[in-house]
Amino acid sequence: MDTLTVADVTAAAERTAGRVLRTPVLQVQPGVWLKLEQLQHTGTFKARGAFNRQLVALERGELDPSRGVVAASGGNAGLAHAHAAAELGVPATVFVPERAPAVKVRKLRALGADVRSVGSEYARAYEAAVGFAQERGAVFCHAYDQLEVAAGAGTLAQEIAEDVPDVDTVVVAVGGGGLFAGVAAALEGSARVVAVEPEKAPTLHAALAAGEPVDVAVSGVAADSLGARRIGILGFDLARRTRPLSLLVDDGAIESARHDLWSRFRIVAEHGAAAAWAGFAAYRPEAGERVAVVVCGANTDPGDLR
Repeated sequence: MDTLTVADVTAAAERTAGRVLRTPVLQVQPGVWLKLEQLQHTGTFKARGAFNRQLVALERGELDPSRGVVAASGGNAGLAHAHAAAELGVPATVFVPERAPAVKVRKLRALGADVRSVGSEYARAYEAAVGFAQERGAVFCHAYDQLEVAAGAGTLAQEIAEDVPDVDTVVVAVGGGGLFAGVAAALEGSARVVAVEPEKAPTLHAALAAGEPVDVAVSGVAADSLGARRIGILGFDLARRTRPLSLLVDDGAIESARHDLWSRFRIVAEHGAAAAWAGFAAYRPEAGERVAVVVCGANTDPGDLR
């Protein structure tokens, strides 16, 4: 797999200009900003990588408009690839775990995707999607561990750097590591990244302890979006290069952070996105440190937010 660099992120920003939204930052206290990526197309940052991946495939002549694209996703990546495919006029097939949230499955179908439920975990849906790509000739779009996908995700970090001059630290949630990899590559040498994971899905934390990517057990309130069983190669490579601060948060902290985002700022965040805010609550900035926290998704049932 190729090495992800800031040049890849810059190229993704140029390629996807006009296709994705430039989401705002909100200063919520002195020295602290929220990057409101939950306002992105389909409700998560994933649209950035989806457009970049599919546009690159078109540029290379790899994407046959009659065969389309295929992805495996617990929901958010599938939504992004379905949206990008619809905008580009190609069909999308999305394999999801049987436990994928109904709200995300409904949205996938509304976008015109052929949704196929397979197995109880992402790993089984992934296997099915790879097989489909090989059999049908569709372009495989990874949920996170693909250079074009991660580079697209990293474009939000470049926006942060422009909107929050001299930002010192960016806090992101980590599942499979695509967002982390893109952000770390975009900010390499200029800002620190704090990588936040649920205690019940610690892919990066476990990999750093073991010295290599390893499988972890996955459960907890954020498993629908941060439910990868192991960190991707890109994410692990960027972690070795940039040495982020790795933080773990428990389900209670994630739930509290999600309600805090709603009660204080009226931000509807899914549990995976709230994990980053929970991580910031556990982080101790130095005096004068400028910190941006990425609210990466809003695909959740807001019925329990009061």
